[in-house]
Amino acid sequence: MRLTQKPPSFQGLLSDLPKLLSKREFSDTVITSLHGPKYLHWDKLRFLPPPDGLTHDEWWLALKLARRSNRRTIPLRATDGTPFSYVVTEAVEKALHETSLALGGKLKLSEPVTNPRTRDQYLVSSLIEEAITSSQLEGAAATRKIAEEMLRSGRKPRSADETMILNNFLAMRRINELENAPLSPELIFELHGILCDKTLPPENCGRLRRPDEPDDDIAVYDNLTNEVIHRPPPARELPKRLREMCSFANGETHEGFVHPITRAIVLHFWLAYDHPFVDGNGRTARALFYWAMKAGGFWLAEYVSISSIIRTGPAKYIRAFLETETDDNDLTYFLLYHLGVLERAVKNLESFIERKREEVARASAAILDAGEFNHRQRELLLHASKHPGQEYTIQSHRNSHRVAYATARADLLALVQRGLLTRTKRGKAMVFKAAPNLATLLKP
Repeated sequence: MRLTQKPPSFQGLLSDLPKLLSKREFSDTVITSLHGPKYLHWDKLRFLPPPDGLTHDEWWLALKLARRSNRRTIPLRATDGTPFSYVVTEAVEKALHETSLALGGKLKLSEPVTNPRTRDQYLVSSLIEEAITSSQLEGAAATRKIAEEMLRSGRKPRSADETMILNNFLAMRRINELENAPLSPELIFELHGILCDKTLPPENCGRLRRPDEPDDDIAVYDNLTNEVIHRPPPARELPKRLREMCSFANGETHEGFVHPITRAIVLHFWLAYDHPFVDGNGRTARALFYWAMKAGGFWLAEYVSISSIIRTGPAKYIRAFLETETDDNDLTYFLLYHLGVLERAVKNLESFIERKREEVARASAAILDAGEFNHRQRELLLHASKHPGQEYTIQSHRNSHRVAYATARADLLALVQRGLLTRTKRGKAMVFKAAPNLATLLKP
């Protein structure tokens, strides 16, 4: 996609400023322009009625003056050397506050989600969701059902699309393993190497574009019109730009306070803008967003999938990049878009948590009402429904209820026969776990 019209030149509009300053309507618009719910780009603003007494050009100049007086620059520079900046509007402040509360731990999670012994089951679900949808954004055609079966079963991928999804999953899992690791070019190369393993030639994985190869003349194209919508910096600049990006990510630069979520979103944009790799830049950019959220202390971010939201409207994702580049490198457009994505992702997480609570409640009611189970079996099923992944043995069941070995064994095997428990062997001992769909099997 492309924007139908770029904004008028700010410098060109300034010639009318002296006479405009005497217009009350113009001064009022400058003062109030940052308090509205919308942060309009010229491509949208030109179709709306301007404030009384102003033309569209005058309205745009008033907005630009207010924004430039409140902007904060960052070390990222465009290919022509001009800096990127963003404006902390009321809408940005509100979204940052609410997202911080939610992803910093305000959400009331059900006990199985927060229990260290069982939370991995829920974390894996979110990693799978992000791995699949991030790959689908880049063209992977595998269905969700097949991809999820591959990741949960551990089987090897059967196609390049499945390989891409597996790589995304492994990269997300690698990020979750990192503890207080600063961002470095080496870590970025490692993540890119994981993301592109067996989907790119080995010599293109985990290394920057080079000036001496055709891929240095790389560009981002509109899928519909085949027009160039972004041309990244040349390869010779990439090592320096990558070091500067890492310094910004680690808080080593001196642009003043940057909210950790803002820093994570800027990092996402920065890598996508520089496009330092032959391929896999989008996936790497989204992976770095998760690294930055984890580094910023937002541990619940690992439970949300931004790609699943982006995938519902990919044109808006591209538009956020284009609006930023075409309006004096104003990152506020991308910042507001990304905060909206996070807001929707948090709501999805809240819905997921509520569904889990309801599933546990329904399963508990079904267990208590079922006359086919004895009291020992009901207690075990109640515990298992609240603690997914918990392991049970004949001895543990025997100890809990002070019954004979044969009685404990019969209790557990009867539940296996009903499909409510699974049975495996560990050495000579039998190990039992709740069936993955226990809540569904126990529906009243």
